[in-house]
Amino acid sequence: MSNNMSITTNNTMPVDTGSASTGFIAWGAALVFVMTPGLALFYSGLSKSNNALSLMMLCMLTMAVVTIQFFLFGFSLAFSETGGPFIGDFKMGAVNTLGSHAFPNTAPQIPSVAFMVFQMQFATLTAALIFGSVPERTRFVPAMLFVVLWTSLVYDFVAYWTWADHGWIRNFACISSIDSRTVPCLIGGYDFAGGGPVHIASGFSGLAYCLMLGKRKHIHVEHHSLVNVMLGTGILWFGWFAFNGGSAGAANTRAAMAAANTTIAAAAGGLAWIWFDYIWTRKLSALSFCCGAVAGLVGITPGAGYVAPWAAIVIGVVVAILCDLWCRTKKRFGFDDSFDAFSVHGCGGFLGNILTGIFAQKWVAKLDGSDIDGGWMEWNWIQVAYQLGGSAAIAAWSFVVSIILLFFINLIPCCRIRQTETDEALGGDFVEMGEVGYMLVISEPDAPEPSESPHTLGFRLDGKRISTADGLSHLGGSHGFGGSLSDIKRVRGQLSVSEANERYTRDHGSEMVNFTEEFKDMSPVRGQGVVNFAADP
Repeated sequence: MSNNMSITTNNTMPVDTGSASTGFIAWGAALVFVMTPGLALFYSGLSKSNNALSLMMLCMLTMAVVTIQFFLFGFSLAFSETGGPFIGDFKMGAVNTLGSHAFPNTAPQIPSVAFMVFQMQFATLTAALIFGSVPERTRFVPAMLFVVLWTSLVYDFVAYWTWADHGWIRNFACISSIDSRTVPCLIGGYDFAGGGPVHIASGFSGLAYCLMLGKRKHIHVEHHSLVNVMLGTGILWFGWFAFNGGSAGAANTRAAMAAANTTIAAAAGGLAWIWFDYIWTRKLSALSFCCGAVAGLVGITPGAGYVAPWAAIVIGVVVAILCDLWCRTKKRFGFDDSFDAFSVHGCGGFLGNILTGIFAQKWVAKLDGSDIDGGWMEWNWIQVAYQLGGSAAIAAWSFVVSIILLFFINLIPCCRIRQTETDEALGGDFVEMGEVGYMLVISEPDAPEPSESPHTLGFRLDGKRISTADGLSHLGGSHGFGGSLSDIKRVRGQLSVSEANERYTRDHGSEMVNFTEEFKDMSPVRGQGVVNFAADP
């Protein structure tokens, strides 16, 4: 949101909100809503095939859970106009006081109910971003409990600090005199669309989550569908126009400038990352381009309505290259930030906030009548300190509170936060949901029926033999399935042939015969499943 609006209005009375701005924000909310399914598609493509559906489900469940939380009390905590400098109150709980009146210092040109719906989509997306740090090993029930508590104790707090009337980051210059009875000075940190509340908060909370969970047992670099990753990137890029543009709070020139800066930074970031990786690999990687585009979008988020388009290019390039460098060096620190949620969102959001303090210009904010003191380039040296202080506070609060929440959730009976080693090998799709994302079969190309193939891959689970034809091809797989026998060489998380034979003999009273030499070197992994290659007739 624009942090420096100074329009005076009696917020107890309806205002002429204007149909254009109201429609603009309503449709903006719909576009930001689409970003969460886009993120789900992005994450699912980065995952192993046996976790693709569960990752998408985590994002969609988060969207539903946070929607209810935000409706009941989250919006009131985050945007109350009668709170102190630290957190709001419950006066707008269940949105019972919202309607056609506007928030004069936050969104003066749209109805408060439209503003609430728009902000609700920010909260749902932010919580879902966290799961990019902890895929393939987190459990659903404790994850959803964490989401409710995290949104209440982290997101609502930092959103209030950054955007609410009396939030302390928004009023850095008069922080010592802020309370609910005074008029806020509105001179403080710049954060147009969520560099702190969205990206820094989710990134550092993701870091806390992955440290509490520990590394995955079987880490593989293969991503089962880069097509999904590219589709997800396109949806995110599309939604980001409204994410940043709608944060102007009205259909005006500043919103258009924010949208222009958004796509410029994304393009610059994608090209910078893919070029930087090309220097090392001599390959033009689709994944590199997608990561760079997202990094550019993250970096421009806090400054979209404060900086000129030329600065958007600089921000996109700088954030993308520095995030790429961090992704290359993070392994030295020993944690498993699996899909680089911390590396891109946490680090990218932090960098974007600092760069906003450097490149912010008065004329850009003036496009909608807002007055600011500019940034470092316009001799407002203190602005960088405001940006740094606010970013550090959000990072520390998000990390520490997340660690505490996860520690206590893990102590609750039946709420351990990590899957067992067996469950992790089987995959979250089957373990958490009893469903699969892909119904594919591994068999000889000329086999008459999948179930008749002498090399059909199957499992015995809880005493029942289930073949891949029954939809369990995801069990133990780390790569996309389908095709001929040679594909089985890529399978991980299976029992060795000798162990499979031992269990088959125990269950059927006879040994399996005619093994193919290709399968004798399969690495044993503990699990409930058993690889069963049927005997030839």
